[in-house]
Amino acid sequence: MMTLSGIMTAGLRRIGLACIIATLAAASAHAGDETTLLAPTGKLRVGVYPGSPTSLVTDPATHQTHGLSHDLGEAFAKRLGVPVDYVSFQRIADVIAAIKNAEVDFTITNATPARANDVSFSPILVAVELGYLVPPNSTIMSADEIDQPGIRIGVTKGGTSERTLGAKFPNARIVPAESVTAAVAMFGRGEIDLYATNKPTLFEISDAMPGARILNGKWGLEHMAVAIPKGREQALPSVADFVKDVQSNGLLTKAEQEAGLRGAVKAEQ
Repeated sequence: MMTLSGIMTAGLRRIGLACIIATLAAASAHAGDETTLLAPTGKLRVGVYPGSPTSLVTDPATHQTHGLSHDLGEAFAKRLGVPVDYVSFQRIADVIAAIKNAEVDFTITNATPARANDVSFSPILVAVELGYLVPPNSTIMSADEIDQPGIRIGVTKGGTSERTLGAKFPNARIVPAESVTAAVAMFGRGEIDLYATNKPTLFEISDAMPGARILNGKWGLEHMAVAIPKGREQALPSVADFVKDVQSNGLLTKAEQEAGLRGAVKAEQ
């Protein structure tokens, strides 16, 4: 016959086991809720655009694709337990519009105040320098020579440089390009004198344009962060945990290396 003490002990064990089961069930339900919130179609739709290591680049030798949005999007999808679905656009402005319309679930981009009106951002993942690239045989040697009549500054339409450089260089002319590829073609047709964007993209262009130069110095920083649609803020702590984890476990460094990302600096929160 079980003693009163034994009955109480068994009861406490059953209560403890019930609490553990309830806690695990609640955690599982919470994880399920976050997955539904962050990947409502059952896939994580990752917005990418070609030509920037912060988003998507293709190795010409192996034809493998990499980039921060590409690689970390895949890692985040695995974390959520869903497949990844890459959705490609011409330029970052199109990706932001797609996230605003909840047509894309995830990307990594410059967390500007203007964009924060349309999407929700994680803490800063990494910062990249902004700079200028001039074509072969250009006479421009420094940024001090840019602000003068007749100088045409190529920028990506809808990007940070288009919104910023008009005020910085009032005497020069801003010439928007539909994409990074279009900007390279504009160099070939003599339609721009330099191109301004983040340095990782400029290094990609210079690799394919022998003799092109990236001018010394920088005109600012882009603070790259994970962007998700508005209305999903309840899941932002999980996104923030992901950012913290990839910064510390080597995954961010691996993604930067495989994408050939240059011009990055440590993020300051």
